[in-house]
Amino acid sequence: MLSTTLSSTRQASTRRLQYLTRSLTTDSTTSQTVLTPPLPLSKPETSKPRQSRLYPRPRPAVLHKRQALPTLPPSFGRNQVLPVPDSTRALLEDIVGSFEAPIRYAFAYGSGVFEQAGYEKQKDEDRPMLDFIFAVTHSDHWHSINMQQHPGHYPLHARVLGSSFVSKTQELSPGLWFNAFVPMKGVNIKYGVTTVDTLCADLLNWRTLYLAGRMHKPLRIIKDDARVRLTQQVNLTSALRTALLMLPGSFTQRELFSAIAGISYSGDPRMMLPAENRGKVENMVSRQEDQFRELYWRLAQGLPGVRWAAGSKSVEQDTSSHARAAHLKKLPEELLKCVHQRAEGRGPPREADESAYWLRIAGDEELPLILHSEISKIVRYPATVQSLKGIVSAGMTKSLRYSVSKVNKWWKGTSFSSSS
Repeated sequence: MLSTTLSSTRQASTRRLQYLTRSLTTDSTTSQTVLTPPLPLSKPETSKPRQSRLYPRPRPAVLHKRQALPTLPPSFGRNQVLPVPDSTRALLEDIVGSFEAPIRYAFAYGSGVFEQAGYEKQKDEDRPMLDFIFAVTHSDHWHSINMQQHPGHYPLHARVLGSSFVSKTQELSPGLWFNAFVPMKGVNIKYGVTTVDTLCADLLNWRTLYLAGRMHKPLRIIKDDARVRLTQQVNLTSALRTALLMLPGSFTQRELFSAIAGISYSGDPRMMLPAENRGKVENMVSRQEDQFRELYWRLAQGLPGVRWAAGSKSVEQDTSSHARAAHLKKLPEELLKCVHQRAEGRGPPREADESAYWLRIAGDEELPLILHSEISKIVRYPATVQSLKGIVSAGMTKSLRYSVSKVNKWWKGTSFSSSS
């Protein structure tokens, strides 16, 4: 009986020991699990970036595939590249290259570049002033840089008021600022500054004809720009169409060139004063006939109804209403607007029958006079404003000096015309 009791006691103790051991093992495992927290999961690389605290928040970066800018064919506008003597070319390029301010398009023009009758080559001290036009992107920035490099090119009041004053004055019609009687590289130069936008707008639309008219005549391109070259080709074609509408069915190439060169002088107030030689157009065409032909002969081959042989100096054109209407429709916007205003009340409106409307205007015998009158109105105001701006941009001393030089050129040109 005693042995049985001991045996049952021993078994109970063994079960308690196993239960205690099992309990301690379970508690240990559980405590380890609680005390050692799991490692945090790393955020994937593709997770959203933390929002910016900037306000306004920057726009998310978007990748855009840039399209290649269109380029003109190498032969496009080759009629605009007129040759000059190597010494003249080197001098012009040296002068333009000496400006630190960025110039997108530059050309030289006038009697200092291409010979004119009555202005024969003279001694170095009597050489005519070289005329330049610079087309830039931002005029305020350009004048700021140029004032630092060439302060003497500007009058005192312009330097005091700064480049913003110069650019604001430049913006007044026709959109140019001129610095005159500037000594550079052993010669005197005059250079006008405009923007590429202003230049191209005038070449396309003839809003002022101040820049477009100068570019109807021979010039030497020094720094080229594809956009200007394209719009200049449109400008030359517009000048050719306008001249054809003002000429009869048969004429000489010199008469054509005189009609083109005279567009920018129509309505110019300087032609009424002893400031421009009234025979300037003839003096220019007589010595620059080859350059004019290079500018316009190829363009004429692409116009309907024009017959101008390669070696001929005679030109013929179709003067029917249909042929002239084809030229009339493609005149620059500003001139065409003036023609429409003149046509109002002189027949059925354009909305009634557009084809009959164009044929009626093109067949009007007074069309050449209408074109000449409207061109004069376009030229007169900007030319007058620019003449007055010359007093501000050059100062009283240089303005007086420039006026005297113009009168001297007028007197020499008048003497040459009377002697010839």
